[in-house]
Amino acid sequence: MDRITMKIDGMSCGHCVSAVDKALKKLDGVSVENIGIGSATISYDPSAVSEQRIAEAVADEGYSVVATTH
Repeated sequence: MDRITMKIDGMSCGHCVSAVDKALKKLDGVSVENIGIGSATISYDPSAVSEQRIAEAVADEGYSVVATTH
């Protein structure tokens, strides 16, 4: 499992956190470790899901990943 922390733009409330959390948990191979307004730390299996797909799941909820750190 790889681990990344994403800086997410556009999150401003608990509903935002919940929406991103649910979207990430729907992805195969993703485990959400910590999520809050503006960021999320996840572990993921790179053979099951790419960082690009993870960012797309966040974008599908109306937010954008502006940076990731490993």
